[in-house]
Order: sequence, then structure tokens, then C-alpha cells
Amino acid sequence: MNPLLPHPAEIVEKHSFGPDIHAYRMVLRDPAARPLFDFRPGQFNMVYVPGVGEVAISISSDPEEETLEHTIRIVGRTTRVIAEKGVGDVLGLRGPYGNGWPLENARFKDLLIVTGGLGCAPVSGAIDYVFRRRANYGHVTILHGVKKAADLIHRERFEIWRREPDTTVMLTSDQPDRAWKDRTGVVTELFEEVAFDPIRTQVLMCGPEVMMRYASHILEQRGLSRERMFVSIERNMRCAVGLCGHCQLGPEFVCKDGPIFRLSELDRFFRTGHL
Repeated sequence: MNPLLPHPAEIVEKHSFGPDIHAYRMVLRDPAARPLFDFRPGQFNMVYVPGVGEVAISISSDPEEETLEHTIRIVGRTTRVIAEKGVGDVLGLRGPYGNGWPLENARFKDLLIVTGGLGCAPVSGAIDYVFRRRANYGHVTILHGVKKAADLIHRERFEIWRREPDTTVMLTSDQPDRAWKDRTGVVTELFEEVAFDPIRTQVLMCGPEVMMRYASHILEQRGLSRERMFVSIERNMRCAVGLCGHCQLGPEFVCKDGPIFRLSELDRFFRTGHL
């Protein structure tokens, strides 16, 4: 497979969360190409619009599904064109790229999943993966924070996860509205309500880097090793194969060495806030 060659994929479902966030489920036009897109939760695809450009988007579906889901925030020229697409339209996909979440190494451990804003999208596939193999994992704690109540997407997923056995799900908003019934404040304040064993807990974090940096500091104070914390890093990934250099982070390329990193690998950047 040519890593720079996109495959046509048809949009079979579109769900909008306001004017600027859309989730697309796509199916490859050529069924024979689907095995080429087998992925691990945490990896990403390049979503291509002919004649316009392409963007790196995390895969937010479960690896066992035939369709591929991508949740996209409209922030630039290419994503504005994607926003105009609907069911039946065709986009290009190439991938998957990067490293996934270390879910095999997390078997029989407790999981603490901390996300903020749209950070839920890169980790939602990992959560579904865990719950489909529930007997292989210990207690699962999901903490998710949003700035405004209207920013919460996929609420139905959180409600489904809440019903899973041996699972804690907590949501919080900096700016709740009158309909908001969960916590108020930033996501790191939820740590005060969470108990965990630092020896048997593995952490998955995704969201604004300032949030992840502050969260890692609090968790470290509570005895969690940075070797047990994994973070998803966002950068301007244009080629996805480590050639263009736009996503370089010190000696690493986020597109091929990430986007999932063990936190200890990023210490010299993360502790100083120089990511």
C-alpha cells in the first residue's frame, strides 16, 4: 500500500454537535481495502478533500466496526469544505498512522481516563475497546471536562459507559447552563473525588496540553509514576510519515512516534511547558 495514496470512502452517517463539530461515519468504497485500515485505538487517518487538502483526524470508532468514525472540529479551509459534506458524499482516507494507546499492557489493571474538550474523540475508541473486553480490565474511571455545557458531545456514549460494571464516569463544565446536572469546574478538580491505587492504575489523557500538564503534576503527587501515564499530543501533521517535519518535537515526529506518548518520554518538554 502506498502510504500517500488516499482511498475513497463514502459518508454513511453524519451527526452535528452545533455548527462547528461534526462526526462522520464512513465506509470504504472498496471493501477489499478495509483490512488495510485495521487500526489500534489512538491512531489517526488523513482525511482528504480532492483539490483542497487533507487533515489528520483521530479515529473515534471501535476497531471491530466496519465503519470508520472521525469527529472533526471546523477550524480551517479543508475542514470548512468537509463541513459541507453529507451522507453519500465521498472523501479520501489514508492511514492509519502513529501509535495507539497501550491497551494490551493495561490488561488486568485499573484505568484512569482524563479528557478535556474534544479530547474524548481520540480516546473514545479505546474506551469502547475496553468495554467489549470488560473481563480483561479492572476498575475504569472516566473524567471528562468541557468549557461550556454546549461543548459536550457524545453524551449518549457517557451514559452508556456509566452503566458498565465497575465503572465511574464524572463530567464537569467550567460554564454550566441551567440544564447541566453534573459537576461544575475544571476536570482536574474531580481528582479530589477519585480514589485509585497508583501501583495498579494506568492513565490515558487527551485534551489541552495545559490541562494534561497540570493533571500529571497532581497525579504524580498522589504517587502515580509518569511511566504509567500516557498522553495524546496534537501537532500540525501534514505528511503523516515523518517526512515534512511540521510535527517535529525535539528528536520525535508526532505523526510516526506519537500521537500517543508515555509521559516520561516527554519530560523535558512537558514539565517546563515547552511542548
